Amino acid sequence: MKNFSSAKKTARFVTITAVIFLLASLAAGCSKKSAEPWAPGKPLDKNDVKIGVIYLDEAENGWSYSHELGIREMSETFGLRDDQIIRKVNVSEADIGMIEYKISEAITEGANVIIAPSWGFMDACERMAAENPGVVFAHASGYKYNETNFTNYFGRLYQARYLAGIAAGLRTETGKVGFVAAQDYTNSEVTGGLNAFAMGVASVNPGAEVYVSVTYSWFDPAGERRAAQILIEAGCDVIAQHCDTAEPQIAAGAAGAWGIGNNVDMSGFAPDAVLTSVIWNWGPYYTMLIGGVIDGSFKTTPYMGGLADGMVDITAPDRALAAPGTDSAVADAKRRIIDGSLEVFSGEIETNDGRIIGAAGEAFTDEMIAGGVNWYYKNVTVID
Repeated sequence: MKNFSSAKKTARFVTITAVIFLLASLAAGCSKKSAEPWAPGKPLDKNDVKIGVIYLDEAENGWSYSHELGIREMSETFGLRDDQIIRKVNVSEADIGMIEYKISEAITEGANVIIAPSWGFMDACERMAAENPGVVFAHASGYKYNETNFTNYFGRLYQARYLAGIAAGLRTETGKVGFVAAQDYTNSEVTGGLNAFAMGVASVNPGAEVYVSVTYSWFDPAGERRAAQILIEAGCDVIAQHCDTAEPQIAAGAAGAWGIGNNVDMSGFAPDAVLTSVIWNWGPYYTMLIGGVIDGSFKTTPYMGGLADGMVDITAPDRALAAPGTDSAVADAKRRIIDGSLEVFSGEIETNDGRIIGAAGEAFTDEMIAGGVNWYYKNVTVID
């Protein structure tokens, strides 16, 4: 009995002590200042920032990964904690319900900033921004925004594609350059970059042709590899791409062809093939975006970067693979694009069906390039 009584007293003491500790913890929690909600023009403490990032996939290369690198750079710049970044992966553009659910889930978990880097997330962001005025929404590649909490951002990718076209045009020996495209001519983002690439090819190799195979998907590893193989079988000895995975580069390497990577440096996937890669650098933008949320200067004015601010670029051409003179030709074109003496889309441009687009002495606006390039340059041929 004595031992049993002592055990009960010990248990009672432990229970009382635990209750006291819990009450003390609750009191401390109640006395701690709650995180302030975001509001336009109002600074938000760095420790209260919580960012929800909505990704198409969890790939370690390609489009999503290029944004992840930017998120990491921004996070390191501000010294954010790991729990201040919420990642939602494998969110299908084709499922509007899933997109809205994942955004809502991130907000429920405390996100006061939503970053949605894919075209198909645009409409969901528009609706969710209207329903959540205390959350900042930033959408990549689209055109919609509002006056309070919803912005969009993108870059002049066509500038970097023009430079990559120079590397391809100088390298091809067959005079046939391949391009794996995620979408057809109805998508200006893809077609604008493709045409700029074709113009870069023509600037150094007027007789070369650019052959295109379309996958009709932003992310389709098997389809992208199959498209590259179609182009290789057609005689293309350089394979460029506007699609997510490194499969076209791997296919080029396996066939003894050369390649042009996309979104991130893809040389590691096909070191004997990749001449250069067209790359995104999202870190400075994400740093500016979150910096604006923290200091209260955030505005919804759309952002468009380019070669001048480093948002787009190409990796240094591989001197062991690229044709002689590639470095200097690329550097010269890059300098002229940055100083404005070379406008990629300017003047009268001949299409592959004999039409003339544009007017002499006039450069296309960003809006025209982003939404109105629904035609192919004169040296482009689409094959199935």
